Amino acid sequence: MNLLTKATAALVASLFLAGASVSALADWELDGERSTVQFMSVKNASVAELHHFRSISGGISDTGAAQVALDLDSVETLVPIRNQRMRELLFETVRFPAALLRAEVPKSLSELPVGETRDTAIEVEVDLHGSKQSYTTEVLVTRLNDGGLQVVISEPLLVKAADFGLADGIEVLREVAGLQSISTAVPVSGQLVFVPEED
Repeated sequence: MNLLTKATAALVASLFLAGASVSALADWELDGERSTVQFMSVKNASVAELHHFRSISGGISDTGAAQVALDLDSVETLVPIRNQRMRELLFETVRFPAALLRAEVPKSLSELPVGETRDTAIEVEVDLHGSKQSYTTEVLVTRLNDGGLQVVISEPLLVKAADFGLADGIEVLREVAGLQSISTAVPVSGQLVFVPEED
């Protein structure tokens, strides 16, 4: 499940970055109500479950620097006890409350016309559980009619728990839940919507 969060973070970061590129000359803010990041876990080798984070924030500066934060305490698996276990045993949110995603906005997307969609690759740095990893992610960026920017991951991003020191946490979750296995690599998907900040 750690992998899920990591992957999720990587996804969010990439989406945010893509969105940021559309407005290199103005600040952009993540619209949390219209954005979502999902991650899938697989237990006992065949049972797949979809989870998400209820609280995501971020923005893009006028210099093109993008950052997105995932509130790890807001992880939602639809099972209260599992949410608690992930917060305490996996993410250790008391020490690591958020996953941060950072990237530089590509200038090639700064003038995307309304209604147009562009496929591009973005490099994202994911800061999670005290470790940092860089990923190259394919995203679809669309300029919305209301002036916002929608960023959708083109294909699931696969993240490995060991990259962020979460393998031990996953093993603890497996033991506590009495499961035979929990995958240590998970796919992440989602979309982010960014809107121009109001003066």
